[in-house]
Amino acid sequence: MSNYTQSTNFATKDALTSGDPLKIVKGTEINTEFVNISVAIATKADLASPTFTGTPTLPTGTIATTQTFGNSSTLLATTAFVQAALAALHPVGSIYINATVSTNPGTLLGFGTWTAFGAGRVMVGFNSANVLFDTAEETGGSADSTLPTHTHTITDPTHFHAQGGDALNIASGNSVATATAQISYAGTNTAAASTGITINNAGTSGTNANYQPYITVYMWKRTA
Repeated sequence: MSNYTQSTNFATKDALTSGDPLKIVKGTEINTEFVNISVAIATKADLASPTFTGTPTLPTGTIATTQTFGNSSTLLATTAFVQAALAALHPVGSIYINATVSTNPGTLLGFGTWTAFGAGRVMVGFNSANVLFDTAEETGGSADSTLPTHTHTITDPTHFHAQGGDALNIASGNSVATATAQISYAGTNTAAASTGITINNAGTSGTNANYQPYITVYMWKRTA
């Protein structure tokens, strides 16, 4: 774009005395001014529906018409349009998560009322078939469930212990060394016995043993 620059100073000509040849406006001077004006007009954008080329730069504070939300044309977007689009992506009830920045999203995004959400809890998907998960924002579970120390006792089934003696019979007239020995066993059973066997204590009375693998982030819920 170029601005119109005047080449002939007509006011100076008017100030000259009558009869001065320089006071006369020449055709070439008029032609030069016409060309200057034509070039300036041809390189300016129209007020209505202009088509820009190159890299146009809008001045700071430029005011434009905000397009209707959802407009996907190539029309210029205002800051109001962009802000409305961001707000639509984060409706009331939305959860905002940030792994490193703890700043309230109302400050970061510039809209909405946000409150810290889900402190010390993980999220689980809605499940209408499970009473534990069939209501939005329903809570449950425990981070401090413990397994108390306890014992296991096993009792043997009834069994018997046998006891008895051996009888040595030696034929008459024979020595012990040459006798035909007959050894008999006469056994008797004792009364039934029951033995208790106790296993050592099992389990640890400790807390924080119930956590799934986790990672800590900042979570916020939009409330308005």
